[in-house]
Formats: sequence, structure tokens, C-alpha cells
Amino acid sequence: MAKFQLNIGNPETGKTHKTIIEGAKANILIGKRISEEIDGGQIGFPGYIFKITGGSDKDGFPMRSNLEGPIRKRILSTRSQGFRIKKKGEKQRKLVRGNTISDDIYQINMKIVQAGKKKIEELITTGE
Repeated sequence: MAKFQLNIGNPETGKTHKTIIEGAKANILIGKRISEEIDGGQIGFPGYIFKITGGSDKDGFPMRSNLEGPIRKRILSTRSQGFRIKKKGEKQRKLVRGNTISDDIYQINMKIVQAGKKKIEELITTGE
């Protein structure tokens, strides 16, 4: 069974809300890609529409939008997602995850595109 931690960003307030989903709700997200929009009603947030903005896998490696599939791959990276340069022109081989959500992904970052009638704080379950 899949289990994901959702970090839902609210652009209006600037706050991020964290929740954990698992089971059938989590299985809906498998196969989705970065920058896809999701109907929030399928994952327990009726009236909301979310956009996937990124995430990381169970070992903490970041997802990259330009790497296709759910694979983990070592890439030669310059200044971009998952790598901050220290000197001009510096390159480094980094291990990153592809742009597709699979069972190996743990954290999914999303932002609210369209808000529902209820506030997001009322719908959040922290899993504690």
C-alpha cells in the first residue's frame, strides 16, 4: 500500500499544510507527474484542485520535472533543482528521482490552484 506525506501550499496565505494519506486515496496519485492538476475530491479535499510541484523519495532524493518516469538516476547537474553551485561553472553528479509518482515516493509537494468552500485547515488530518 502506498503512503504519502502531502505538503499543500496555499499561495493566498503563504502557509503550507502537511497531511498524510494512505490506502485507496494514495493509490490515485500513483502515475501522476509533476505539473499535473488533481481533483482534490479524490483525495479527501472536495472542491479543491491541486497542482503537483515536486516531491522526494523515501531516501530523500528530490524529484526533477525534466527526468521522465519513476526512475532514480545519476545526472551531471549544473545550477538547478536539487543542486546549488559554490563556484561559477561548477558541475556535479547528483542522484535524483524522475517526475512520475510511484510507491517509492514519500513526500509530494502541491499547491492550491482552486479553493473549495471549506477552508483547508478544516479538512486537514495531520496523522498524529
